[in-house]
Amino acid sequence: MTIRVLIADDQEMVRVGFRMILESQPDIEVVADVPDGVSAVQRARELRPDVCLVDIRMPGLDGLEVTRRLAGPGVADPLKVVVVTTFDLDEYVHTALTNGASGFLLKDAGPTLLVEAVRAAVRGDALVSPQITVRLLRHFARPGPVRAQAPNEPLTDRELEVVRAAARGLTNTEIGAELFLSLSTVKTHLASVQAKLGARNRVEVAAWAWRSGLMDQG
Repeated sequence: MTIRVLIADDQEMVRVGFRMILESQPDIEVVADVPDGVSAVQRARELRPDVCLVDIRMPGLDGLEVTRRLAGPGVADPLKVVVVTTFDLDEYVHTALTNGASGFLLKDAGPTLLVEAVRAAVRGDALVSPQITVRLLRHFARPGPVRAQAPNEPLTDRELEVVRAAARGLTNTEIGAELFLSLSTVKTHLASVQAKLGARNRVEVAAWAWRSGLMDQG
């Protein structure tokens, strides 16, 4: 299967560079690159790419608003959005992921991580730059006014194990290896967890795990 990607960044050199990196892969095709947020939303809705790579600071609409319109709460048929930026401010990361982003990468993360972020989004994984992950999880773990919502029905012991692994940043493949589960079984458990929690993606599942205190339990 060919992964169809849209690139949105106000710097032409960045768009050209990303296109070269992605199209060097046999399974990835860049279907459009645009310089602003308004065009990103319009073209994404027209083309329905598998993944949208979106910069934060763009004219028209910023990347956080683009993410919300394409992948956020209330979007009937959300797209996969990976935010790629030079700015790793905590509020940007948190807002992007809350708005439905399937990943958050820094532009200096390198070609390998860029390609992996695209593939991870298609798989349903969420890749976040390693230097961001620890801070992000600490943010979710902080006590605050937002309490973790109780699941619609209790999670099974196996589901709790999968959630803990996902909240530590493991991919589906890594979870399977650690828990001796097939990839399809991991996906089934995560889908069940998302349904029980009313979560849109694995990032929200991870956030719930940290807010609920699950990660503090043995």
